[in-house]
Amino acid sequence: MAARLTELNAYPLKSGGGTALHTAELAFSGLRHDREFMLVAPEGRFLSQRDHPRMALLRPVYDGVVLTVAAPGAATLVHKPVDDGPVLDVTVQRTSCQGVDQGDAAARWFAALLGAECRLVRFTGHRPTSRGGGEVMFADGYPLLVLSAESLDDLNGRLDTPLPMDRFRPSLVVEGLGAFGEDAARLLRVGPAVVELVKPCTRCVIITTDQATGERGREPLRTLATYRGVRRGIAFGQNAVVREPGVLTVGDPVEVLEPADGPDQPTTSPVSSP
Repeated sequence: MAARLTELNAYPLKSGGGTALHTAELAFSGLRHDREFMLVAPEGRFLSQRDHPRMALLRPVYDGVVLTVAAPGAATLVHKPVDDGPVLDVTVQRTSCQGVDQGDAAARWFAALLGAECRLVRFTGHRPTSRGGGEVMFADGYPLLVLSAESLDDLNGRLDTPLPMDRFRPSLVVEGLGAFGEDAARLLRVGPAVVELVKPCTRCVIITTDQATGERGREPLRTLATYRGVRRGIAFGQNAVVREPGVLTVGDPVEVLEPADGPDQPTTSPVSSP
C-alpha cells in the first residue's frame, strides 16, 4: 500500500486539546498556529498536562483572529489576541523564549479552571529547535511529531484496552510505512513538503492521561517500556523539522526520500517501568 497522510492535528494552546484539520499550511515553525499560545506560572515556567492533567479538557480553536477555548463546567473563553501587551521572558523545557501577555481576563479564566495562578502568552520572536537547525514556537523542542498508524496498531495489540491516536498528540499521522516505519526514515516528502525526522520522541506521563476525561493511569508507558527503550527513555514517534514548507491535505502521498542512519533508534530492550 502506498503511504499517505491520514491525520493533521494542530494544538493552538500548548498542552490543550488538538484541532483536527483537513488542510493546513506547514511553515518552518510547524503547522499554522500550532503551540502559538501557552500558559505560564508567575515565574514564567510553562504549564502542561504533566502537572495539570485537567488541561487535557481544554478545547482551543484559533482561526488567526479569535482564540476560543471550551472546557467542561465553564463559559467558553472568547479571546482576541493582544499584540501590544507586556513581553514576558518564559521557559519551555529549560529553553528561554518570549511571549506577549494576553491580559488579566484570560489569566483569570484559566486560573479559575486550573486552580493555579497563571498567565496566557502568545509566542513572539525566534526559537531554534533542540536539534536539526529548525524553528519552533512553544512546542517542547520540535515543530512536528510524526507517528505511523501501524505503530499504534502494534501497541494496541499488546494492551488490554486499545488507545486512540489522540493519546499521543501527533502532528502528522502516516499510514503505509508499516509499524515503526517512521523510525526507519530520515527524510519524508509529505505532499508538497519535506520534513526531516531528527530524533525519537521520548514520552512522558502525558500519554497516560485520557485526553477525553483528564484521568491518568499507568498505560501505555508500562507496556512501551518493555520494547521501546532508547538511551534517554521510552520512544514512540519521531520529532521532525521542516525542510520545505507547503500546504498539506489529508490523503497526501508520503514518500521516504532518505532512510535513517540508525543511531538513537528504539530497541526491544526493556527499560524500568515508570
